[in-house]
Amino acid sequence: MIKTIIIDDDENIRDLTKGLLKEYFPMIEVCAEADNVIDGTKIIQKHKPELVLLDIELKDGTGFHILQNLKSYTFKLIFITAFNDFAIKAIKFSALDYILKPVNEFEFKAGIEKALQEIENSQLENQINNFFEHFEKKTKSKKIILRNSDNMHFVNVDDIMYCQSDNSYTTFFLENGEKILMSKSIKDYDDIFSECGFFRSHQSFLVNLKYVARLSKHDGGYLVLLNDKQLPVSVRRKSKLISILDKIAL
Repeated sequence: MIKTIIIDDDENIRDLTKGLLKEYFPMIEVCAEADNVIDGTKIIQKHKPELVLLDIELKDGTGFHILQNLKSYTFKLIFITAFNDFAIKAIKFSALDYILKPVNEFEFKAGIEKALQEIENSQLENQINNFFEHFEKKTKSKKIILRNSDNMHFVNVDDIMYCQSDNSYTTFFLENGEKILMSKSIKDYDDIFSECGFFRSHQSFLVNLKYVARLSKHDGGYLVLLNDKQLPVSVRRKSKLISILDKIAL
């Protein structure tokens, strides 16, 4: 049996979660539940669960406070939350899993199935530490975890020169020449990198402005990077790009 803890300040959500787990995942045992930070911290320390389903907003604080109270993380974590602004952006940055409220039965099943497959993931503590780095914005040097079917890549955002999409796939091009293929659309990363100095110059390209050498007006306009790579600029995005470059120009 996989010991599981549910921490949510909504009793109805806890009951729904327990019902779905009982119906679809008989191998999961809900050994404890809580609706606040203090009790949530205590039951995790007491039961040492393998899986924790954690709400963000609790009666006496947030789920993040529980994670900060713990010294180490040996469980698989899934956030279940309706809080979907900057916290979700930080969660995406760290490749942590979440299910949005109101809970959709099919999304819930998919999320739990994925968690069961990764229950032995030894990288969880690194993921959570990385999450706090971005959520609290304590450091200027940011990292993102790129997780595909083969590996988990811990990448400095500053080392990403640009991203290129191919339908539902996105390739990351790093300064050192490395390429990382991800099975997500470029729109997902556009949302994440919007505050990190990246610009969507074209439907298929997301560029780190740090690596832009110049904006050429020939042939409709294109960006030239420091490595001489040329990236297209769409007509409708050109004026916004020029405005941004004007602001950062010396």
